[in-house]
Amino acid sequence: MYTISKEFHFSASHQLFGLPVDHPCTRLHGHNYIVIVELTSVNLSKIGFVKDYRELEPIKKFIDENLDHRHLNDVLQFNPTAENIAKFFFKKFKKDFPQLSAIIVKETEKTAARYITSHDEEDHIEMELKDYREMYSDVFNKAKR
Repeated sequence: MYTISKEFHFSASHQLFGLPVDHPCTRLHGHNYIVIVELTSVNLSKIGFVKDYRELEPIKKFIDENLDHRHLNDVLQFNPTAENIAKFFFKKFKKDFPQLSAIIVKETEKTAARYITSHDEEDHIEMELKDYREMYSDVFNKAKR
């Protein structure tokens, strides 16, 4: 089994909801995020690649155009924890990159959230995100005002 990874970087602000009022992450703050995309394959291409790194350009383009130097609460429809962001990236790019095996989101050098899934879990991803958006819709609507 072969696994490759590529890092993408962006800077953004966010606030987390549902935490105790005195928790520092409820305040507006930002991170220099690192998103690590992992692809896995049993076989290599004729050249010897799992995937040509240049073919991952759509991920960089999405990050640059939609997330970099943005307030994540304004552009994402969920509580922007590292865990939820990792799941979001996995869901967004799995169809375009079937070899996608994991997404790691780092907010700092010392912290990381990793999302992986099995085929059985993929059917539940959209339903969970929908439920989450509904559960916290009032919080997100207040934050956008």
